[in-house]
Amino acid sequence: MTLHPILTWPDARLGVISTPLETITDDVRVLAADMLETMYAAPGRGLSAPQIGQLLRMFVMDATWKDGTPSPTICINPEIISRSDDVSTGIEGCLSIPGVEAEVRRPASVRMVWTDLAGHVHEEDMTGFSARCAQHELDHLDGIMTLDRVDDDQRAALLARYEAR
Repeated sequence: MTLHPILTWPDARLGVISTPLETITDDVRVLAADMLETMYAAPGRGLSAPQIGQLLRMFVMDATWKDGTPSPTICINPEIISRSDDVSTGIEGCLSIPGVEAEVRRPASVRMVWTDLAGHVHEEDMTGFSARCAQHELDHLDGIMTLDRVDDDQRAALLARYEAR
């Protein structure tokens, strides 16, 4: 397995909509393993393929490993098929904007469908941090950064903090 460098904002590749994966190959399996290793080493709870320069619709996440219970998930061609009307505001960090945390409003729960490495389709209701993490990583696949999810004043303050680091 290989640790990959994580792209940081304002790398233009982070703003590109990713391409769906047509087939799950051995190269995709290796990429997924590399992404998990890179995410854990960062240390993060989610990592999208675009964050390591692969403009593919795939992300990995493990919302619980920092609490001592690893449960890695590999999501290929994920799609949110429903969102709750209830919203929550939470602090989000991003491996591609190191040192910056933003308050982001998102639906409190989502229903997501994705394919795993074995080609099996999963459909799951997610709440709490899992829902927030999945939405954050899916944003990356659509070229959306945390900075795009905040108002102009918060964005200016976050950018000033980021540029001053």
